[in-house]
Amino acid sequence: MASNSAMSNGKEAAKVNGEPVLKRARDGLHELLRSHKEPRNKVTVVLGAQWGDEGKGKVVDLLAMDADIVCRCQGGNNAGHTVVVDSVEYDFHLLPSGVLNKKALSFIGNGVVIHLPGLFDEAEKNLQKGKGLQGWEERLKISDRAHIVFNFHQAVDGIQEQQRQQQGGKNLGTTKKGIGPAYSSKAARNGLRICDLVSDFPVFEEKFRVLAEHFLTMYPTLNLDVEGELAQLKSYVVRLRPLVTDGVYFMHQALTGPSKKILVEGANAALLDIDFGTYPFVTSSNCTVGGVCTGLGVPPCHVGRVYGVVKAYTTRVGVGAFPTEQDNVTGELLQSRGREVGVTTGRKRRCGWLDLILVRYAHMVNGFSAIALTKLDILDTLEEIKVGIMYKVDGEVLPSFPANMDVLTRVKVDYKTLPGWCCSTEGVRSMEDLPPQARDYVHFIEDFLQVPVKWVGVGKSRESMIKLF
Repeated sequence: MASNSAMSNGKEAAKVNGEPVLKRARDGLHELLRSHKEPRNKVTVVLGAQWGDEGKGKVVDLLAMDADIVCRCQGGNNAGHTVVVDSVEYDFHLLPSGVLNKKALSFIGNGVVIHLPGLFDEAEKNLQKGKGLQGWEERLKISDRAHIVFNFHQAVDGIQEQQRQQQGGKNLGTTKKGIGPAYSSKAARNGLRICDLVSDFPVFEEKFRVLAEHFLTMYPTLNLDVEGELAQLKSYVVRLRPLVTDGVYFMHQALTGPSKKILVEGANAALLDIDFGTYPFVTSSNCTVGGVCTGLGVPPCHVGRVYGVVKAYTTRVGVGAFPTEQDNVTGELLQSRGREVGVTTGRKRRCGWLDLILVRYAHMVNGFSAIALTKLDILDTLEEIKVGIMYKVDGEVLPSFPANMDVLTRVKVDYKTLPGWCCSTEGVRSMEDLPPQARDYVHFIEDFLQVPVKWVGVGKSRESMIKLF
């Protein structure tokens, strides 16, 4: 029977979808609105705007100097960031490159897939290079919800690549780090997470054996060492347990507590995103801004500035369409001057002119607040520089970046040719000291994208990043 509050003059109150409409007192609603405040802490995000290898690590390292927390939200050790500090070159694949800041906490979120032998090996190798990583375990936290990459995931990755080559003559060019198979296990809901490993090992062991048998059934030639891998994983538990935390609670406390600078370090890049990239030649995670929310448990209202990192030219590792590729002397010059070799794979990167259609598409997806333009100095010796500004297929202008890779392979690029500056920019530390032609190049990019360039990189170290505003 309806309550008195739901009756008016003997009639039942109005209903919507069978439910009574509850009217909030106007004063109470105003009070609720007045009490709503903007989030105190917002995350600053650094994302790649091309096919990766843009120099994100350098930008992150720059911003991490005064950060309180530096996070990874997706990907695995298929990513590769090189950071130079005090003339020491550190290579990171799983660890956030902000781990070099001894005053900051580093956090690996639930969206990351973690190969534990790779994690500890990476830390050990960087410890041998310099003092930057000393005490890293005291300032690293790992989400208990992060999935684990097992050795058999890596073996399966290699088998799948071999099968693609045999069946279609085209592989995807994966890093063979097991990332795709691990995310497949996650999606199939038979994956195992960090929380499984550190809680009850006998239960974990049973699930691990089931998963290993599942892959062995699918790939009979798979060479598995179940007992050896279980022993290795068990040996990590004591060392791993102090690092593991409830990632959602950790981020909530960071976002809603005292004022903090929180930095999110994207891995891979926009055109490698599983949804928005050049599918199927992509990675297995969301490397665009949405991955920050799902990979860390961060509400969208807590996402602040989003910085896109853009190399002054374009590179790509592996196979797949590449409209502005220069398979010629220019491409070789960019490759050699830019030392374009993959940190993770050691493969030479394909090189070409800057593609602003591609970068504009990345901006559409990510909504960049500003751009960090890296490796401008690599263009120092060129008499003229071309920039891709329009795609055409069969003479028709494409209004946007195509989803279909068959279409992308047929694209003809219209270029804007700009004069080079033919002098060294290394050592330049202000925009005013750049050659006029170099400044014009930067301004052309800003005008085309309608996004300001905040930093310009003219060297390898963090000091070589010229801050414009």
